[in-house]
Amino acid sequence: MECLKLNNGVKMPNVGIGVFTLTPAQAEGSVYNALKCGYRLIDTANAYENEKAVGRGMKKSGVDRKEIFLSTKLWPSVYEDEKAIDKTLERLSVKYIDLLFLHQPAGNYTFGYKQLEAAYKERKIKAIGVSNFEGKYIEEVLENCEIKPQVIQVECHPYFPQTELRKLTDKEDIKLMSWYPLGHGDKSLINEPLFKELGAKYSKIPSQIILRWHTQMGFIVIPGSKNAEHIKDNFNIYDFELTDNEMGQISRINKNERYYHRTDESLAGFANWMPNLDNQE
Repeated sequence: MECLKLNNGVKMPNVGIGVFTLTPAQAEGSVYNALKCGYRLIDTANAYENEKAVGRGMKKSGVDRKEIFLSTKLWPSVYEDEKAIDKTLERLSVKYIDLLFLHQPAGNYTFGYKQLEAAYKERKIKAIGVSNFEGKYIEEVLENCEIKPQVIQVECHPYFPQTELRKLTDKEDIKLMSWYPLGHGDKSLINEPLFKELGAKYSKIPSQIILRWHTQMGFIVIPGSKNAEHIKDNFNIYDFELTDNEMGQISRINKNERYYHRTDESLAGFANWMPNLDNQE
């Protein structure tokens, strides 16, 4: 396992398990299997409606809480709830969260960010993050915040390596955390001939080559899976290193194309939608 040092000195693993789209039962199993095979980073969210299950999986694993880096996200409809962070801690059955994000730049995110800063000062959270705050949104946060974020979570993969965003985040020493790291079900990325070629060289599968690219780019990556073997494969990327030439080859497949396209209408909808935060059994 490799760790990155955030701009506040906190160390964070660069590979973790994400539980987006997983049912509570699947999330509990995935977290348990991931921790048992060496993962120490878990990423969830209010909106995933499986935080309680993540907490159960952590406890079931027997891994000491101090060894686990736990990240989750507040959903826009709770940004103004002054008890939202305490409620999140309660769902996860933990006393602190290692990294807490604002999930989307919707609703009253200015107030939401102040809540994160207050929780940081109270040591309820160890690091602050923003998710999907690209362009004008991250610029606004940096202009108005008291404590700048340590991590930004965005869509990122070899087809869309966030070239423009990184000009700002590299300058501000804000780490990038990748979602859709393997293309989110789209096979064209996995089936790129280059990844098969490199996989043959290193005795790895294409997804492992892509995940290694993420870590060598300096990104934090959180591939999700409910399959125990896939979970193991996604973590088994530390025994080889891509050369500078190979990293350059991968850079040339950049299409500057996203898989997910957010609209202003969807942002408005996010602010009004309330996830199921109570009945997650």
